[in-house]
Amino acid sequence: MTRYKLEISRTAEKQLKKLPPSDQQRVTKAILDLADTPFPRGSRKLSGYEDVFRIRIGRYRILYSVLEKELVIIVLKIGHRKDVYR
Repeated sequence: MTRYKLEISRTAEKQLKKLPPSDQQRVTKAILDLADTPFPRGSRKLSGYEDVFRIRIGRYRILYSVLEKELVIIVLKIGHRKDVYR
């Protein structure tokens, strides 16, 4: 199985640092798992975007883009479900 390269945007990095420590660990693990499985069970494509997906981690959401040709996943945003889509 091909492993994807992970890139995290500055915005997502800052948002990850603001999360409580226990949630940081869960979200970080989910991001690292994306390298092996870019479309995990429960991932959804966001309407209105070509290649942006989201996964749920409790009450948090991770928005990411998958570049299949380059084998790259770019984490765009991380946040609480009420704020992340704004």
